[in-house]
Amino acid sequence: MPLTRPLKTLLAAGALCLLSAGPALAEPPVEIRGTGDLGVVIERATGSVVLVDTTHKRVLKNIEGFGDLSHASVKFTRDARHAFVFGRDGGLTRLDLLTGEIDGRIIQGGNSIGGAISQDGRFVAVGNYEPGGVKVFDVETMELVIDVPASYEKADGTTDQAKVVGVVDAPGNLFVFSLFEAGEIWTLDMSTEEPELTKYRDVGSMPYDALITANGRYYIAGLFGEDGMALLDLWHPENGVQRILPDYGRGEERLPVYKMPHLEGWAMAGDQAFFPAVGRNEVLVADTRDWSLAERIEVHGQPIFVMSRPDEKQVWVTFAHPDNDRVQVIDTRTHEVIETLSPGESILHKEFTPRGEHIWISARDSDHIVVYDTRTFEELARLPAESPSGIFFTHRAHRIGL
Repeated sequence: MPLTRPLKTLLAAGALCLLSAGPALAEPPVEIRGTGDLGVVIERATGSVVLVDTTHKRVLKNIEGFGDLSHASVKFTRDARHAFVFGRDGGLTRLDLLTGEIDGRIIQGGNSIGGAISQDGRFVAVGNYEPGGVKVFDVETMELVIDVPASYEKADGTTDQAKVVGVVDAPGNLFVFSLFEAGEIWTLDMSTEEPELTKYRDVGSMPYDALITANGRYYIAGLFGEDGMALLDLWHPENGVQRILPDYGRGEERLPVYKMPHLEGWAMAGDQAFFPAVGRNEVLVADTRDWSLAERIEVHGQPIFVMSRPDEKQVWVTFAHPDNDRVQVIDTRTHEVIETLSPGESILHKEFTPRGEHIWISARDSDHIVVYDTRTFEELARLPAESPSGIFFTHRAHRIGL
């Protein structure tokens, strides 16, 4: 079949481009692949990250230049092409997962510990310890869109800046976050041309971290200064903030807290929510129908991360120093500890593969990542990494609050 004139012209133009490319042809091409099985592991001591492939359980690349990652978190863009890394030095760094290169970095504050990407994927919000407040940037250009100081009035009538914690995204292009010293929860609505800020005061003493349920309805902040948690129903914000699980430690002396517990949005299983108890060797179980305390589960130490497997049959728990050399697995139907694993030293962070067949666990002081089969508890792989901590897989790009 003879070539048509337009097709001949197109082929000729293509050949000319190839001939004129010259030295550019020597550059290694970007691998054509999906990003759905990629992930990022923080190497906290070296300011670097490890790019990993969860299908083949392998390290693809070590990437440097992220600054202070002593407390870092990661959010993925809507298309799961880029990862935003939030650093303790106030750095906001954008990583291209396909090229394995940093393609944007700014120092936006003095000390940031996390953030979120809006529902429509246009904005990335950063919560700051220093100077306090939230800054929102354009995902594409990394230009500042809005700066929201976390100003609050102290008991003596003076004003100050609060540390911002628990920044999450919610439906409707909403960001929700807590103010540690102020004991407040704020929402920032980015759906309109002029962003709208709403403040909920007197939510409890020292909110230290927060989660949002998978459907985006409930925002729950843990309280460090008192027993209990603060709950905001985003379907009915007019009802204000409700206290839940009050006085769970009444009459008991709190143990020394070596590390603040962390709340994550997937510690849910059916009508149950599993929370780490501050200063206690317990996992608290709440009935999500009325948010009452249903049970306490005694565990190996003070829980830091309590996460449910995607099918919600298991909850995996890691612990604070000095008991952070173990991982325990709880059956969500019986509330019994069914397995205790020893992946290495200084175990905190873990991440399930999207459908939950495997879990990756970082052993910070052992300089490796261990991959387990979540059904048999068999060790499947042990990968080298330097002081690994947070583990983040790209399926988070499509989950509310992750």
